[in-house]
Amino acid sequence: MPEETAFQLSAAQARVLGALVEKEVTTPEYYPLTLNALVNASNQRSNREPVMTLAEDEVREALAGLEELGLAAEARADGRVAKFEHRFGEIFNFTRAETALLCVLLLRGPQTPGELRGRTERLQRFDDITDVVAGLKRLMERAPALVALLPRAPGAREARYAHLLSGPVDAALLAVPSAAMAATPGVDEERIARLESEVADLRQQVAALSEKLSSLLG
Repeated sequence: MPEETAFQLSAAQARVLGALVEKEVTTPEYYPLTLNALVNASNQRSNREPVMTLAEDEVREALAGLEELGLAAEARADGRVAKFEHRFGEIFNFTRAETALLCVLLLRGPQTPGELRGRTERLQRFDDITDVVAGLKRLMERAPALVALLPRAPGAREARYAHLLSGPVDAALLAVPSAAMAATPGVDEERIARLESEVADLRQQVAALSEKLSSLLG
């Protein structure tokens, strides 16, 4: 098992790992994931930032890197198609809250505590924003730290947090809030985040059912 200091995930590895963690909770009936399902989950257009277009070979390569780090593995075969699962908890011994926070940071990049509270809704419910901050603080206090508090961007109401599983974050590159946030001040971000997550999971279920049907017909 590698030391925590050895982790420096590529963008593709971070996306694939986040997708595995998310789908274990939101669509457990389709988890572990086939390679095709994992490609679809990694390339979702909702609940992802930035949107990526990873080819099957790129996801396969990311999986290989995660397997070397002990963060993912091929699940025990239960059919003709290989399936994959994460080993996040085994490496870090996270609480459910810590897993949810890091998962959403892996999938959507730096975020405020308010955004994280809304976007983790289907992974772990936080009753209060202080619970989110407490979870982030625990991740920051790990040795080495797994989360960092970024300097507040000019004009931003809240500071954002970022994961450190891909190495140090260049805050200067992240100083400007997203265009969507700037254009819609006061929007109910938590409600939108929940709807995005529900739509993404519905698409995942349709894709999995289609894949299963094709396998049966084939």
